Amino acid sequence: MLIDDLLKGQRLFLFVVDYTGLKVDKFAELRKRLSGIGAEIHVFKNNLVKKAAEKAGYPGELGDHLTGQSAFVTGAKDVFGTAKILKNFQAEFEKPVMKVGVLDGNLLDTAAIKVLADLPSREVLYPSSSVCSRLRLPPSPACSRPRPTRKALLPKKPLRLLLRNNPHNPFDQMARHTA
Repeated sequence: MLIDDLLKGQRLFLFVVDYTGLKVDKFAELRKRLSGIGAEIHVFKNNLVKKAAEKAGYPGELGDHLTGQSAFVTGAKDVFGTAKILKNFQAEFEKPVMKVGVLDGNLLDTAAIKVLADLPSREVLYPSSSVCSRLRLPPSPACSRPRPTRKALLPKKPLRLLLRNNPHNPFDQMARHTA
């Protein structure tokens, strides 16, 4: 797969992770877990990705984070599930380390990616009628809601702005206490 295809395709998100010290079998395991939800992980030269990202219109600050051994996680479906898999994999094996992400053209720091990972799944937020019918539940407003679009699930403001100076953001509170 060419880098341009990776960045210009129907990709909803991009996560950059540092995979230094991750063994081949663990990398294959991560690839397998990501493929289960329609995400992919690839390794490319940082300079080539930086040039392709500039052409594709990604935020300019992305290039500042392309150092060391970087792997690129992309997908078109489930950004929340992908972030959750990366977070759980890192907790399980201590690698890969999150560097940065891009969602809807906005640069996400590691705290924002962790917030994405902690959100409940789409099925919990919006139960679909097929789940209700499988469970043989009677028709109800929760079961008859139309499936939300991708834009309806994403916040109106960029996550970076939502997290900044938010009194309920634990990462912002930690930064205030250490300052």
